[in-house]
Amino acid sequence: MKTNRFWPWLTFALGAAYFIIPLLATFEFSLRMRRGEYSFDAYASVFADPYFASSFSYSVIIGLVTIVVGVLVVVPAVYFVRLRMPWLRPFMEFITLLPLVIPALVLVYGYIRLYNSSSIIPFTGSALGTDILLTGAYVTLALPYMYRAVDNGMRTIDIGTLTEAAQIMGANQAQIIGRIILPNILVAILSGAFLTFAIVIGEFTIASLLNRPAFGPYLVGIGTNRAYEPAALAIISFIITWGAMGMINVLGRFAPRTSARTD
Repeated sequence: MKTNRFWPWLTFALGAAYFIIPLLATFEFSLRMRRGEYSFDAYASVFADPYFASSFSYSVIIGLVTIVVGVLVVVPAVYFVRLRMPWLRPFMEFITLLPLVIPALVLVYGYIRLYNSSSIIPFTGSALGTDILLTGAYVTLALPYMYRAVDNGMRTIDIGTLTEAAQIMGANQAQIIGRIILPNILVAILSGAFLTFAIVIGEFTIASLLNRPAFGPYLVGIGTNRAYEPAALAIISFIITWGAMGMINVLGRFAPRTSARTD
């Protein structure tokens, strides 16, 4: 009996050490900027850097816009597919898995090829157009996570009964989605939103090739000529990412535990 308990705990301890020891070593190194003693000088230097604030703010804004666009695209699509076109679900599953298969490098080169300054829709010809293109790319990258979060949320409610009741009361499709479906799957949407935000904050390839002042390229750029600030930024990014993951865990406790799925 003791042996059966020993091996799971040993596996857990080894797995935890694999993640925690490098993190602690990075944190300890980030405190060594002042010779001979520990200090938070590297963190102060990062927060005092104007490029840190500008790049982080830019990524936060792009992330919020990406979340809004993703919700506006995914929620109605999942709603109509589950309600009226269930035969289309396998195709939807396949489409939403493509961003996990197609590398971001291929995706951004395709965007640049299609929307360069000499094309019919020259998104890359202006800063605003490039921001729109970047947002679209991030919506695509986050699509697998947002789709599955919303789809799982839809499974917990009886959308057929809710839709029928709302139509009897005279509601149109926009009112049904906005006032009835959306509030009932808000926890699922927030879970997908936090995952999307974590992806946008740390993404490097697309933002770099589109030459946008995002947080990901800033993280890579500062690591080329400084020693302690990159370690501090790694810890900050880790806190942001795991903060988003923690919020998903907290919000998951408020999700409905019963399922209304019929498929």
